[in-house]
Amino acid sequence: MGKVAAKMKVMPQSPEIDLDELQERLEESLPEGGKINGFERDEVAFGLVALLPTVIVPDDAGGTEAIEEAFTNVDGVESVAVENVGRI
Repeated sequence: MGKVAAKMKVMPQSPEIDLDELQERLEESLPEGGKINGFERDEVAFGLVALLPTVIVPDDAGGTEAIEEAFTNVDGVESVAVENVGRI
């Protein structure tokens, strides 16, 4: 069974959101079998910073839909988008 790495873009609801706390909530929200392999940060505009987690999921997990849904339901998240996906 292979694995898939997906770089996601998570936009916080406002620049006032504590990004360290948001990272913790994202990690806690992961469905079974998923793990985060690091975070990057991307300054978007006007003090707003997006989180760019790289998520590893089993190839048979059905893609990134479960991760996207879990991240979208985290308090403080405005939107979630998949930036890049590849097999590892």
